[in-house]
Amino acid sequence: MTARAAGPFRFTDRAAREAAEEHLAPAASRVVATRGRVRPEAEDPLRTAFERDRDRILHAKAFRRLKHKTQVFLNPDGDHFVTRLTHTLQVTQVARSLARALGLNETLAEAIALGHDVGHSPFGHLGEDALEPYVAGGWHHAAQGVRIVEVLEHLNLTWEVRDGIRSHSWKIDPPPATREGECVRYADRIGYLSHDALDAIRAGVLRPDDLPARARAVFGDPGSEMVGTMVDAVVEGSLSPSNTAGAVVMAPEALEAMHELRVFMFERVYASETAAGQKHVAIDVIRRLVDHHLAHPGLIPATYRDTEADPVTQVVDYVSGMTDRFALAMHDRLFDADASSQMTPLLLRDPPDRTAAR
Repeated sequence: MTARAAGPFRFTDRAAREAAEEHLAPAASRVVATRGRVRPEAEDPLRTAFERDRDRILHAKAFRRLKHKTQVFLNPDGDHFVTRLTHTLQVTQVARSLARALGLNETLAEAIALGHDVGHSPFGHLGEDALEPYVAGGWHHAAQGVRIVEVLEHLNLTWEVRDGIRSHSWKIDPPPATREGECVRYADRIGYLSHDALDAIRAGVLRPDDLPARARAVFGDPGSEMVGTMVDAVVEGSLSPSNTAGAVVMAPEALEAMHELRVFMFERVYASETAAGQKHVAIDVIRRLVDHHLAHPGLIPATYRDTEADPVTQVVDYVSGMTDRFALAMHDRLFDADASSQMTPLLLRDPPDRTAAR
């Protein structure tokens, strides 16, 4: 591309953006040092490889489906409960903030964060429980996310972004290979703890003073205050002279408070009747859909079928990719409305006074 006279602008092509990365911290990932793509491609004249990955994820069908996938509360009626898509956008903002503050590659962190949950099943982590018996070693949304970008949507992302999607969950070993991937790990936990607590208060599951005293003292109230304090704690911990490993870490006192808050959230929110009381219904819906499509594989659309995979994998690909409402609607069509009608969360409507106060 030939640059014309800039006038009030400054033309910045891919080469200029790559050169600017020389000013990043020593621990940062440089796009010029990427391990590359499975299928080599010609470089884009304007965008770096990580920028192209970010754009491909944003335009992916799996990313668009996140708007109708559960975060915690199943198929909520209220307009202000967090969905998997809004969670993803919040994680992306936090990951970018961390990467920028630490001198890391902000674009790589952004791409990983945008793609970190594309593999999630309907009904959140309940969907993972439902799908586990069908997959040797268990089914996990992180592995499915990699399968989506590699096989089902052929995004051909760089190795670094795929590694970050693979390892964004703290359950996954080995951990991320890049410091930007570590930023996304913390951003994911910061995001879900803060906004899930806020949703639980909105749903009437918690009162603000129910939260652990130390968490409230260290992080403040759920929402922007808690997010900001947690971000500061990760920056402080990572820049501390005691951080001899050079990893992205949280300051020790804040990390202990975060662990305490996470245990509390699992006991009081994620396992509560409001959030998980319909667990058996959600699992039953998903397993009935899987079993029905195993018996009738012709129902799987050709556009969402990996013909080289075994029949179980093809069915799990299809059902795990469904949104909450699509899964419920299909269950209604195939069976009856009785089971899925139990999924209506009558307690999760936004009260007008709370909505107006925000």
